[in-house]
Amino acid sequence: MPQANTPATPWGTPDLVQLMDETGTVRTHPTFSPYADELTNTDLKEMYRTMALTRRFDDDMTALQRQGQLALWVPSRGQEAAQVASARALAPNDHIFPSYRDHGALLERGIEPSEITPLFRGSATLGWDPKKHNVHPYTLVLAAQVLHATGYAMGLNMDAQIEAETGEKQTGQGQATDPNQDAVKPAVAVYFGDGSSTEGDVHEAMVFAASYNAPVLFFVQNNGWAISVPFETQSRVPLATRAAGYGFEGLRVDGNDVLSVYAATRYAMDKLRAGEGPVMIEAQTYRLGPHTTADDPTKYRPQDHEATYTPLDPLPRLEAYLRSRGVEESFFEEIEAEAKQGGQTVRDYVLNSKPEDFETYLDRVYAEPHQQVEDDRAFYRAYTAGFEEE
Repeated sequence: MPQANTPATPWGTPDLVQLMDETGTVRTHPTFSPYADELTNTDLKEMYRTMALTRRFDDDMTALQRQGQLALWVPSRGQEAAQVASARALAPNDHIFPSYRDHGALLERGIEPSEITPLFRGSATLGWDPKKHNVHPYTLVLAAQVLHATGYAMGLNMDAQIEAETGEKQTGQGQATDPNQDAVKPAVAVYFGDGSSTEGDVHEAMVFAASYNAPVLFFVQNNGWAISVPFETQSRVPLATRAAGYGFEGLRVDGNDVLSVYAATRYAMDKLRAGEGPVMIEAQTYRLGPHTTADDPTKYRPQDHEATYTPLDPLPRLEAYLRSRGVEESFFEEIEAEAKQGGQTVRDYVLNSKPEDFETYLDRVYAEPHQQVEDDRAFYRAYTAGFEEE
């Protein structure tokens, strides 16, 4: 395993940062180890708990989709460390713009598993309160959230400028969701995958982020596949290298290593809050399951891929590290029991959930009554009446 190095300049190719290898062995790094040293045994155990609950939730939702109880499910198996560790490194008043696979980041932010399910069951468009958690809705249109996040980050800068000029506090500036925690200058983190990185929206977002020095972290989870297209076909260079073309720093980290992901994210957020952003982090991980439950990876992935990548699974890696730090077997047994009970709870919730009345969506189009909406309502009622039995 190569020695971790300090990150290259923004104009070079960033080296891969790895603080903990697949056996749970830790090495020091002059830039990132101080951030990783912030993590206590309690922090690490809490991250393991969230990762384990995410894994079990993922398995249960896949099973429910196979039983016809969900329209679709997007697994996150293998990417739990990248999601949970990065979300833990954010402040409560930082805003997260997720894609559609970031279940671990949402659970780390306090969102209940059951609040993620309505979108995939088709019973609602959103199950959690975005303002309560500072987590915006899942985005099903590839890379659209990257533009949204950049625009929001630009707005934070504008709010800060107005506040400096007028002395009037602007909504979202320095407001922590936890009243017991000191507020910090808010920033934005946006999650997307290596497949989304080839979308024009990402290019446009990075141009604007660089031009307006927006405090936005571009967190790309490179899981090796854009559905059926391997990363080698998508890009000839590491994705983090692209940041140099826009004039900001790009980092490459081992996305299955919670220490590296946490440390790199903390480092990046410090830069954003100091006005030195934006920053891009490429978390190199691996998608152990299919792209979605509508996908069959056996059609395009090598037969030996599991033998190659299963040993890199982030959960056993963190478990080995925790055991080396004296965490006892009883802890892992408790987590397994909690995950089992949580799985039953969310399954019951899904099976008992009912779809929302479709006409409520028509009520949300305009703030005031609108004739087009009423025409659409009349069409919908006439259409559904055609299915009624005489």
